[in-house]
Amino acid sequence: MSIVLYWHPMSSASPIASALAELEVAHERVLIDLKAGEQRRPEFLALNPNGAVPTLTVDGAPMFEALAIHLWLGERYGVERGLWPAADTPERLQAMSWCAWSYVTYGAAVWSLSTALHPRDGEQRDEQQAKRALAQLDRLLAVLDGHLAKQAWIVGASYSLADLVVGSVLGYTAFLGAPIASHRHVQAWLDKVQARPAMRLDQG
Repeated sequence: MSIVLYWHPMSSASPIASALAELEVAHERVLIDLKAGEQRRPEFLALNPNGAVPTLTVDGAPMFEALAIHLWLGERYGVERGLWPAADTPERLQAMSWCAWSYVTYGAAVWSLSTALHPRDGEQRDEQQAKRALAQLDRLLAVLDGHLAKQAWIVGASYSLADLVVGSVLGYTAFLGAPIASHRHVQAWLDKVQARPAMRLDQG
């Protein structure tokens, strides 16, 4: 199977690079220079009409959206490597739920915070929106904190790709000011996730 990752360092493609490393999946990487606008070239848009990274091709067939790629990698490679729960198990249901939670539920609050702090040209920062978004992130982090108070990792006693997925999202939000440090179980768990060698690779 030929796998190609189209990516850019320090972007939403970085967690996919980390997942491929964690799973020890052989692949080729193609750097897309976002500043030069390579993501808008016709040949790239033919792979990803959104003009964004990450984009993955599997034997030439394209796939986009980071969450979809993570879930596919988990199902295709993670089960046999002990890094993704087997199908039709309670752990698989939890893994899929928390991964979607991080990108969709938590991600919506992150988007609200990001747009409030970094408005488009000509617009003003919206401090009230930022305050509401931070409050929502705090509530969601409390939910995860309660979950991690009962078990060491997202789906139980062992690290899995679900920890990488959720940890990647939360790690990014720390730079936006998300109150992760206020939730001790989340902070302790995130420290362990970020200490994984695959998460500390030179993404350049």
